Amino acid sequence: MGILGSLGRKVGFLTSSAMMLALAVPASAQEGSELRDAGEPASTGNDIVVTGSRIARPDLQVASPVNVIGQEEIQLRQPNTAEDLLRDLPSVRPSLGSATNSGGDGSSNVDLRGLGTNRTLVLLDGKRIVPFGLDGIVDLNTIPTTLIERVDVTTGGASSVYGADAVAGVVNFITKKNFVGFQLDASNRITQRGDANQYRADLLIGANLDDGRGNAVLGIGYMKRNSLTGDRRSVSAVTINSANGLFSGSQATIPVLFTSPSSTALGLGSGSLGAILNPATGSLRLATQSDLQDTAGSSYIQSPLDRFNIYAAARYELTPGIEAYASGSFVRNESAIQQTASATFTATYNLPLSNAYLPVGVRNQLCAARSISAAQCALAAAATTPTSANYREVPVIAQRRFLENGPRGNLFESQQFQVEAGFRGDLAPAIKFDVSAQYGETSQNQTLSNWGSYSKLQQALRSYVNTSGTPVCSDTSNGCVPMNLFGPLGSVTDSMLDFIGLEALVRRKVTLGVVTGNISGDLFGITSPLADKPIAFSIGAEYRRLTAKSIPDAATQTQGEVLGYGTRTPPTSGFISVKEAFGELIVPLVSDRPFLYSLQAEAGLRYSDYSTTGGSATWKAGGSFEPIQGFKFRGMYQVAVRSPNISELFQAAVTSAGNLSQDPCQSNLPVGNAGLTALCIATGAPASSIGSISAPSSSQINVTTSGNPNLGVEKARTYTLGLVLTPPQVRNFSMTVDYFHIKITDAISTPAAGDILNGCYSAALNPNYTPNAFCQLVARNPLNGSLNGGADTPGVILAGSNLGVIQTAGIDFGMNYRLDLASLGLGGNPGALKFGLSGTYLQYYHYQATPNSINRDCTASYSTNCTNPRPQWKWNGRVGYSNGGVDVSLLWTRIGSVHLEDYNATVITPLTTPQGGGPNPSTVLEAFRKIKAYDFFDLSTQFRVSEKFGFNILVENLFDKKPPLVGSGVGGNPFNNGNTFPTTYDILGRTFTVSASLKF
Repeated sequence: MGILGSLGRKVGFLTSSAMMLALAVPASAQEGSELRDAGEPASTGNDIVVTGSRIARPDLQVASPVNVIGQEEIQLRQPNTAEDLLRDLPSVRPSLGSATNSGGDGSSNVDLRGLGTNRTLVLLDGKRIVPFGLDGIVDLNTIPTTLIERVDVTTGGASSVYGADAVAGVVNFITKKNFVGFQLDASNRITQRGDANQYRADLLIGANLDDGRGNAVLGIGYMKRNSLTGDRRSVSAVTINSANGLFSGSQATIPVLFTSPSSTALGLGSGSLGAILNPATGSLRLATQSDLQDTAGSSYIQSPLDRFNIYAAARYELTPGIEAYASGSFVRNESAIQQTASATFTATYNLPLSNAYLPVGVRNQLCAARSISAAQCALAAAATTPTSANYREVPVIAQRRFLENGPRGNLFESQQFQVEAGFRGDLAPAIKFDVSAQYGETSQNQTLSNWGSYSKLQQALRSYVNTSGTPVCSDTSNGCVPMNLFGPLGSVTDSMLDFIGLEALVRRKVTLGVVTGNISGDLFGITSPLADKPIAFSIGAEYRRLTAKSIPDAATQTQGEVLGYGTRTPPTSGFISVKEAFGELIVPLVSDRPFLYSLQAEAGLRYSDYSTTGGSATWKAGGSFEPIQGFKFRGMYQVAVRSPNISELFQAAVTSAGNLSQDPCQSNLPVGNAGLTALCIATGAPASSIGSISAPSSSQINVTTSGNPNLGVEKARTYTLGLVLTPPQVRNFSMTVDYFHIKITDAISTPAAGDILNGCYSAALNPNYTPNAFCQLVARNPLNGSLNGGADTPGVILAGSNLGVIQTAGIDFGMNYRLDLASLGLGGNPGALKFGLSGTYLQYYHYQATPNSINRDCTASYSTNCTNPRPQWKWNGRVGYSNGGVDVSLLWTRIGSVHLEDYNATVITPLTTPQGGGPNPSTVLEAFRKIKAYDFFDLSTQFRVSEKFGFNILVENLFDKKPPLVGSGVGGNPFNNGNTFPTTYDILGRTFTVSASLKF
């Protein structure tokens, strides 16, 4: 009732507030938006605004490229979430979303140019949206898709117009306004295999008020996405080792697996997988791959989502030329990620030799490994309490997965509300103003269920058999139930699981307040002597305050207490306030002259004063040149900055999971190499573990990150040069070609784990095997030398700094053409053919985290360092036919070929040119080192039965194309999921969507 009550109160507040405002006050007419040429203005009320500029005037176009997804395209794609609409865009690199599991947080993000989600600004009607978490990133799941009129995507930087976070560009969702009537939309999506269902229903109601002086619109929506686990698809059914293509299970097994003491210490010879309990003999033997437990089947390849949203907006003309407006939204999301059952994992436990369930054979082997005599071992076995003179414990890493408890759940419940109110209108002829204030909150509860408590498990292991033959705990507090690690499946009872059970909770809250105002229009009517349009200007100021805090419970604050969580979540809080002033000019220099149809200049400046990083300025300068009508050249140069977010500044040290296919110290790699052996020991491996250090567990290692309060702003210089063709001689045709170049210096970055490991252990980078600064950032498990473990294993320490450099360049291209068949002399209603193409060619992407790190070339590559694939070619092509009643359209998505990041064993730091720094090819199966070009096709058919009713049938992945198989350890976490890259390549298979729309 608490959640429902809160929901009801907020829904009621938003609805009543918007309707009351509509009766007393808000804005004006908006025409329906279709696909437009880049840079063409679009109406948002009485003001005409182009995304990428704050100047409101109907005759202006900006020089920055603007990719527009119009209402027609939205209807063809039938998106249930904003992620569905953006994920396949050529300028977008897939980020967190429905196909991410381990490493995900339940949100969905957008990443322009692959420069990072924290460098892409997401707006709603040109205004900021309250972020999802401490990193300042907006969750796309909060965008109400049924209300979207169009989406404007501005790439190449927009910080001078919108402020920090817009280094890569802006995604601006424009909502429907001045809606009149009643509209009900519903859709159902299901795969050919009868799973991964998605349902959506939306209601939109709008009305004009007071003879058109006002308008109010109310939208209510519900969407449910069912989960899909990896065992439902052949590519993800079992975990595949990227090194050899074979099954790769987790080291936590049934029966129990020991990795410390090592198999050598246990007298079994060398075995990197460890020593496993032989149920037939009650002793230990060498483990093999067939003994290991698969972890893939219960992990999500489509995460669930349950969303309810309500949006209300209203406007009213107070006096001629002055109107008030307001909007409010509320979104309740429930999403989750899921992993295989909890376990003891690689944490160190103190195991009493008197443990009630410890087999005699195993006890004897443990005693021998610790040089405990047979007599002492027997006495210790008989000791009943820690106070007994003969009582002994031995530290072990003993792994057993609690399959009896089912999968581990990670539930994210978030509630977001945001309200805005303002006034806009005319100050004077051709001069407009807009003043507004907004406030938003995101509240999130993250609940960990079925994970278990380390401290309670340790208590349950301290057990013995009493005189009546019953296992009991040495410490009986809290109703302790002894844990049986050593029995077969089913031997862990419900009462055992109940005792070690733990439901951990992390609460997060983010608030955003913004007050902004600007004046725009004609600059006192000043006009160039050779132009017929006056100079346009915009000036304004903005104040923002962002606060964020994380409030974990005691268990999640304690490193290693939540079994398998790996991440300590310390309490973190901080705030950032910023005061900004900005201005912009668009200067028509020449218009409609012989051989100079149009010449226009554009400039903008923003000064920001951050409470954390002080003052900084961003600016832009550019223009367009159109020698003859329909042939336009455009260019823009921008200097942008980004101030660090709350997480980058204030996050306390956190240990989490990172991907790695091979540890330089694992197995026999250091054996016979004295220098490498010494480095392995210097970074925390016990000397006795050399030769038996296990490979990364499930291709994952511990990595530790933290914020840095001394971070400064990062700087970006971007320029775009382009051509826009809209020749009047060819009706309904447009084409754009734009070259982009972006360089970010002082980039806020952390070195890749591979950079640190290579810098320490590689013979090429450290030929004398000297302990260096990289080695100081490696802290191994003190018991078994691996990079996996609990609270005592930081793993690879990733420190943030302003030492990074990111560079990327490429070409965006697009074409649209509509051929009216009636123009060919065909009678009746022959309809029209439509052709569209939008693509990106990536010339290069280079990333260097620090001056001493590899300057990696991630162009057309993937790896644990370059993470998910970054294809050189990517495009969407659409061909369709429409006759007014029926639309048939085929969408072709092509993802170019990619390969494993290049390896260069002879590279020496510091680097001045991009170099290969990927994994040694010998550590990755040859078949997994390259992914060929992929083509996906979607077929959409729309039927307009009447003006009031229509329906759509969409078939995605028409030919049921299977995703590439690359194994589980070849790409970065969380994108390498289900042995493939499901955020890039469709893993669901052929999918059908049926949707309908009813209007009154």
